[in-house]
Amino acid sequence: MTNNKQTAPVAKNDVLEGEIIDLTHEGLGIVKLGGYPLFIEGALINETVEFKVIKVGKNFGVAKLIKIIKESPDRVEVTDRAYAQTGTMPLQHLTYEAQLTFKKNQVENVLTKIGKLPDVKVNDVIGMDNPFGYRNKAQIPVRKIKDKLETGVFRKNSHDLIPMEDFKIQDPEIDKAVVAVRDIMRKYSVKPYNEKDNTGNLRHILVRRGYHTGEMMITLVTRTPKLFPHSKIVPDILEALPEVVSIIQNVNPKKTNVILGQEVIVLHGEDKYQDKLLNHTFEISHRSFFQVNTAQAEILYSKVLDFAELTGEETVIDAYCGIGTITLALAEKAKQVYGIELIEPAVLDARRNAELNGIENVTYQVGAAEDVMLDWSKEGREADLLVVDPPRKGLEGQFIDAVIKMQPKKMVYVSCNPSTLARDLALLVEGGYTVKTVQPVDMFPQTSHVETIVELVLKGTAG
Repeated sequence: MTNNKQTAPVAKNDVLEGEIIDLTHEGLGIVKLGGYPLFIEGALINETVEFKVIKVGKNFGVAKLIKIIKESPDRVEVTDRAYAQTGTMPLQHLTYEAQLTFKKNQVENVLTKIGKLPDVKVNDVIGMDNPFGYRNKAQIPVRKIKDKLETGVFRKNSHDLIPMEDFKIQDPEIDKAVVAVRDIMRKYSVKPYNEKDNTGNLRHILVRRGYHTGEMMITLVTRTPKLFPHSKIVPDILEALPEVVSIIQNVNPKKTNVILGQEVIVLHGEDKYQDKLLNHTFEISHRSFFQVNTAQAEILYSKVLDFAELTGEETVIDAYCGIGTITLALAEKAKQVYGIELIEPAVLDARRNAELNGIENVTYQVGAAEDVMLDWSKEGREADLLVVDPPRKGLEGQFIDAVIKMQPKKMVYVSCNPSTLARDLALLVEGGYTVKTVQPVDMFPQTSHVETIVELVLKGTAG
């Protein structure tokens, strides 16, 4: 502890003033005192603020905003404190224009610091006309508060439920559906889940809605298979919500933070609803990954196709293909597409979606992308284009080695994490690729997340 006192020029509970010089990648304000950074939630660049130190670490501290002495012109008035308490919209106090600038800066910073690519130009972030009401999926916890079944959001870093009906960033029809289902559950005295004792029954209400089709799927996550009286609950939901095509009961008996369990009971319809992406129809199950912002996903995938510049003669590999959302768009313009996906049910969905859209030049392979790519590179398989859309941890070293061995002429990297993207780009550049275009897209307005598409070409290749 003595070390902390020597290195930190502040002590816990100090009340101080300072100017915010920057934001962290999570959107926290940074103030420096004698070179020691303190992170302050809710503060913006160029603001002078009064704050209270709540945590002192060796390299940085955390402080609580008490008051803003000089306000940023980019500040937006926050009408409801609940949204700040839950952390669902960490950038809601920043104008949307400034959010897009913040996200572009994030990508530029990591490309310079981590990727050692200071000369690479980053395009302006493609934003939304209306940066609210965009989420096509909701996962809403259910708890008992004041003897009543309530739905809402957990307070940040806790499992205390804050009741909420208007989530701002979700499709308003989904918000209405959650309230309708909640009221039906209250009507039939369904017992809300008690996490502490692992008792009660209804744990979560999940709602998914097709952006283009309007079809809705309701998933009721329960602790036990018993959902009484489901013979009345189901007709009531269908009457209240005519868009519903599927009602699923997912049973999760474990005391865990994982939302879904293994057992599935279909209460109405089938375990699927339909939506469209770039004019292709997709069947989506209650477990399927599907981009939560359909409008921006279409922009994202259109950019992937622009960068791909397909002529109809190419062999394409789509690694981390999921249920085939990008694969089918590529297949329309390529000679042959090979999709790789680790999760077998997703591959079954992908095959069905290819069939549903009458697309035959697609082959799917179940397996870890890094293993499959390594095998293919050893076999001497060739690809003109490689598209990757990995999870947040980015590409495995083995995958990058396989890419450098296979040498596809062009690569399009779709990333949801700028830091791992920058790390991977540095390795790909070292392996003979040139970064041609960097295009961020805002898939999650009001949050600090940014999606980025990068076009890479093999040195010595035209294009």
